[in-house]
Amino acid sequence: MDDTGLEHAAILLMAVGEEEAAEVFKYLSPKEVHKLGETMARLRTVPRDKIDDAVARFHASKESSYSLVRDTDAFVSQVLKRALGEEKAGMLLDRILQGRDVSGIESLKWMDPGTIAELLKNEHPQIVASILVHLERDQSSEVLKSMTERMRNDVLLRVATLDGIQPQALQELNEVLSKILAGSEKLKKATLGGTKATAEMLNFLGNTLESAAIDSIREHDADLAQKILDQMFTFDNLNEMDDRAIQLLLREIQSESLIVALKGSDQALRDKVFKNMSGRAAETLKEDLEAKGPVRVSEVEAEQREILKVVRRLADEGQIQLGAKGGDDAFI
Repeated sequence: MDDTGLEHAAILLMAVGEEEAAEVFKYLSPKEVHKLGETMARLRTVPRDKIDDAVARFHASKESSYSLVRDTDAFVSQVLKRALGEEKAGMLLDRILQGRDVSGIESLKWMDPGTIAELLKNEHPQIVASILVHLERDQSSEVLKSMTERMRNDVLLRVATLDGIQPQALQELNEVLSKILAGSEKLKKATLGGTKATAEMLNFLGNTLESAAIDSIREHDADLAQKILDQMFTFDNLNEMDDRAIQLLLREIQSESLIVALKGSDQALRDKVFKNMSGRAAETLKEDLEAKGPVRVSEVEAEQREILKVVRRLADEGQIQLGAKGGDDAFI
């Protein structure tokens, strides 16, 4: 389907409504769903004439297409049985109809290539080759990229020498794959990467390498870089700061902001804050915390983020050091 056809299809589906569009999507391949979904997401406003054109094209296409039989499988089966007899027809039907049951393989088309490669890494190269030929070529290519060089070359050799798969072999392959997928629920749902994992890695790099990495990420995506920075030092990590750092921080933040932020902290952190204030200021803060009514979690987190911005600024200025990181400048 070209870009014009995609746009017309997207306009038509958006015009018919959510329920009808959802029914249509059930009959599309993963790649078609992806392309059509992207096209629909880009269509914010559509001129009336484009909508009319899309509907008119649909009606024209519908008028030129007819369904000859309601159940094509049943029709083919009955025709062959009448023409060839039960035995010969049965042998042909096994090859014509049975080989299309590839539900397990079809499931892979909805998965990302890295996950597919992980699922298949312990399978025999011949099985992997037989599976990959059923996927879209670009998806198969990405799966191969995620494999070891030895496995990749072996699989490609077997793909090159694969001249077809018998229906019975395909059914067995599909059953094998279905079993693999049945045990992959944990793998598919595991979140191994993301900003938190990145932040944890960066925490061990040391300041120079950390800054270079963050700057590089920021050039690509500023919001992503900020999310990583937010994960690198959480509000609870204030417990790890020394008393001098806490005192410097307290000079930079408003008492109302501190009260709201501490509503979501544990007693250990509160005691650390109290310890680094004058006796009178500490007593006042304790009284204000007790008097403060319930606060929304979103408000607490917002104030904690603002305080963490101050922490990051003080660290960037060299006034405080965050934690006891290893790395290139842990000691001077």
